[in-house]
Amino acid sequence: MVHREMRPSRRDMLALGIGAFVVAAVPMARERRRLVRRSVPVMGTLAELVVVHRDEGYAHRALDAAVAELVRVDRLMSRFKSDSDVGRVNRLASRDGVAVSPETADVVRAALAWAAATDGAFDPSLARVTELWDVAHRHEPPREQVVRRLAHRRLYRAVDVDNRGGRPAVRLADHDAQLDLGGIAKGYGVDRAVEALRDWGITQAIVNVGGDLAALGRSEDGDPWRVGIRAPEDPSRLATHVDLEDAAIATSGDYLQYFDYGGRRYHHLMDPESAAPALARFHSVTVRADDCMTADAAATAAFVLRPEIAPQILKSRGGRPRLVHMI
Repeated sequence: MVHREMRPSRRDMLALGIGAFVVAAVPMARERRRLVRRSVPVMGTLAELVVVHRDEGYAHRALDAAVAELVRVDRLMSRFKSDSDVGRVNRLASRDGVAVSPETADVVRAALAWAAATDGAFDPSLARVTELWDVAHRHEPPREQVVRRLAHRRLYRAVDVDNRGGRPAVRLADHDAQLDLGGIAKGYGVDRAVEALRDWGITQAIVNVGGDLAALGRSEDGDPWRVGIRAPEDPSRLATHVDLEDAAIATSGDYLQYFDYGGRRYHHLMDPESAAPALARFHSVTVRADDCMTADAAATAAFVLRPEIAPQILKSRGGRPRLVHMI
């Protein structure tokens, strides 16, 4: 799909699938480099990767390694897989701590740090709330008394990460606390895919997984990658664009997973205070950061936080997250 409406340029806006972003690119014929692409379903969405390299075969092998990282992180941290670290924690950790991989432990620790910094606006233990609302299949809200039981709980405080026999372990001290790393693990997976490309000597690439995107180096014409952000009310139109070089961007919004009922939109981004979809003033929040895990968590938190305090909280975090667009 071609978009030239943002501003006149010699670039064409080349849509990379159905995600929140499109990426500008032109062929680099003068150096005989090629854009080599890969699309694969993973992490509940479509992952799209683009590598700039002279050797198409080599580029595909590098892409194999990057996709393998996305699949590996998904196997470790998906709450939908009963044998993943997260799946085992949710089944067993309310009785005893469950041993997990060092990577999962690190991501859980990072998520808990975000929870503490945002006073629970970002909460990685809301799987029961998310399952209760199940916006992909529901057509009306769940019973109010069931929702109320899960509200105002600060459930992240019941999540503990320690060591057992030299291995990290996660324990859940409250039966209602269930891990859901959907607001941070996808960004971590993108970062791991980028590192896999770096290990293969790739210096120019894009990894885009749903609403989480990382740019490696510069685009094939030598300029920063130009990433267009789709307009929530009309995904065929671009709301704005951001230039990225060795940086990441993430978008959280209410326009992809939701149902409408009684004149209100009920989406998948939960407010821990109400145990219900966040009542936000915006349909979409986009955050830029040094790494995609930070951008992912920051965008999720910023959507729930009051807009007047979100910038100050993001500024206090590492990874230099900053709001770039709210609409």
